Amino acid sequence: MQQLRGGSFRLFQVAGITVYLHWSWFLVAYWQIFLRDNSAFAYERSAWKVAEYMTLFGIVLLHEFGHALACRSVGGIAEQIILWPLGGVAYVNPPPRPGAMLWSLAAGPLVNLLLVPVTGGLYLLAQMQNWQEVNSDSFLFVKNIALLNGLLLIFNMLPIYPLDGGQIVQALLWFLMGRAESLMVVSILGLVAGGGLLVLFLGLGLLGGGSGVVWLVVIAGFIVFRSWVGFQQARALSQLLAAPRDHNLACPFCGASPIIGPHWICHRCREQFDLFEQDGVCPGCGASFPATRCFECQRMGPLAEWYPRATASHTAGTRDAMDQAEQVP
Repeated sequence: MQQLRGGSFRLFQVAGITVYLHWSWFLVAYWQIFLRDNSAFAYERSAWKVAEYMTLFGIVLLHEFGHALACRSVGGIAEQIILWPLGGVAYVNPPPRPGAMLWSLAAGPLVNLLLVPVTGGLYLLAQMQNWQEVNSDSFLFVKNIALLNGLLLIFNMLPIYPLDGGQIVQALLWFLMGRAESLMVVSILGLVAGGGLLVLFLGLGLLGGGSGVVWLVVIAGFIVFRSWVGFQQARALSQLLAAPRDHNLACPFCGASPIIGPHWICHRCREQFDLFEQDGVCPGCGASFPATRCFECQRMGPLAEWYPRATASHTAGTRDAMDQAEQVP
């Protein structure tokens, strides 16, 4: 999902979490609001279509804040949310524990669940007040919002990786079989399910299924792509967990020992090396990397704090240095 960050711009920041919007959102929003013909969601005034689309993404944003705040509540890192045409992405990094991951994932759909009585209650109120006769646009608005929130809840809870439901299944399997193995299982299932859906929706499109099928094809393709990425991550994670560790060193945050071997890449000369063996200095170009990110908890900290007794050479310049070698499995 790194490509999303490159094409996004900052909207605002709340509680230290910065919200970004991807440029493609505007293109899809224009098509959805002004070009797409959907009589079931037709309003007499186009302003209501705009209000519905903005409210939908407001619900999506609350969903993503649910993920981010839950992640922070268990000691994880969550600093960015990006909105894009397919919804939102909260960049969360919970502690490497299945319980922490499970809560971080479940909190998003929980927001939609809490909104069910709110949106459903408004719809029932509109029916009781006979809004359909008095103001048909406002009645259709509350009806559609209640429907869309319910659909978002159901869709996200489908047990297909990388949807929230699929990732929740991974967190549950993590309790039983471990982190890498659980990710491998759900990513393979996601590839199978996503591939089947992709073939089905492409077939419907060829048979003239309408413009709505296009989105189904895009979603199925996204599931296949992210499941493939998850499969590759599971393989890399398996290798990482099986790698030898230097038990004389420990992460200052989670206590995990670093792996031994050339698992860092200098961003300047692309030399692959062992950061701790080289004392934080690239053997290819001499670039200094006085800080590193833990493979386990993903928190960034001075290299000196990994050592039992920091020396002057280790601590020099750690406060001002911003460089970090890229880690590779």
